[in-house]
Amino acid sequence: MEQILLNIGFGSTVVAERVVAIVSPNSAPIKRLKDEARDDKRLIDATHGRRTRAIIVMDSNHVVLSAIQAETLSQRFSTLAEKE
Repeated sequence: MEQILLNIGFGSTVVAERVVAIVSPNSAPIKRLKDEARDDKRLIDATHGRRTRAIIVMDSNHVVLSAIQAETLSQRFSTLAEKE
């Protein structure tokens, strides 16, 4: 079984079929989600020191930070879905 990977920037990828949501990091509930994930050791920082521009929620309850805009990641995700 071949896994399709979603490029989240700077050489980092996630398994596309395990993505639950791609959201902007600006709202208070999302900031709370990020803080809870950090406290529970479920946060994965893939920003490479850059500003967080998207938060990816995985089905494993992990939260992934990306420096790529949420809109850009959503477009990449939909492109992958069309190829399937």
